Amino acid sequence: MTAVRRLRDYYELSKPRIIVLLLITTVAAMIMAARGMPNLALLAWTVLGGTLAAASAGALNCVWDADVDAMMRRTRSRPIPAGRVSRRHATIYALVAGVLSFAIFYLFVNPLAAWLSLAGNAYYVLVYTMWLKRVTPLNIVVGGAAGSVPPLVGWAAVTHAVGAPALGLFALIFLWTPPHFWSLALMTETDYGAARIPMLPNVCGKERTRREILYYSLLLVLASLALYPLHVMGALYFGAAAVLGGIFLLDATRTLLDRSSTLQARRLFRFSLLYLALICAAMVVDRIVS
Repeated sequence: MTAVRRLRDYYELSKPRIIVLLLITTVAAMIMAARGMPNLALLAWTVLGGTLAAASAGALNCVWDADVDAMMRRTRSRPIPAGRVSRRHATIYALVAGVLSFAIFYLFVNPLAAWLSLAGNAYYVLVYTMWLKRVTPLNIVVGGAAGSVPPLVGWAAVTHAVGAPALGLFALIFLWTPPHFWSLALMTETDYGAARIPMLPNVCGKERTRREILYYSLLLVLASLALYPLHVMGALYFGAAAVLGGIFLLDATRTLLDRSSTLQARRLFRFSLLYLALICAAMVVDRIVS
């Protein structure tokens, strides 16, 4: 195996697409906390620490889930089930990345950011991956708290504390997670069923899943708009949140009504990614100009 292939496998173990989403919310919180571009060295150390933390959590998830990954078309080509990386080597990689992440946060950012990042990783690995994912169809709902931690880390990196805008973004990501992942689950229901993972579509049915997607989408939009009357965010953000929320609800409603295919679920899944990026951008701009 070539060195390039080996590096590519460890890169895949790190789940880079998830890392990008986590870093978007981390950096957004940092810019909001600084009301502009934060110190570049601080930004670089925080991004590096966050990347290593997310890579560690992603790799440990791959180690623990190697058996179910092998049963699913979407994941069977991952490095561990495909036999390109051993569980032992993946575990060593994850632990080294985790230790380096904590050290970077603690030494070059601040202890609060270090402990928040570690807590988020521990929750993702121990609570979601090793427990909730295999025992309840509400795994995504409760486990979504882990993915909501990065804005707290970003805010703490700048201020050495946790502020209201970061908590607001935490709440939005927490409510965003179920419709995002359940729309994906609608597209890959048979995979989860084959792997005996109790995702909502294969436990409670597609109809129930579509309704829950709409309910959580409504909660997400209401929570996003509530940040304005609560004086967490300003009018510019409110306008953007109203437009983005309206599109999100429209897609969620169409997903509920479209019972013949997974096309609309795919559209909702894709828009949910754009929604998260744009709502973060709206918060950043609003915080800077207000």
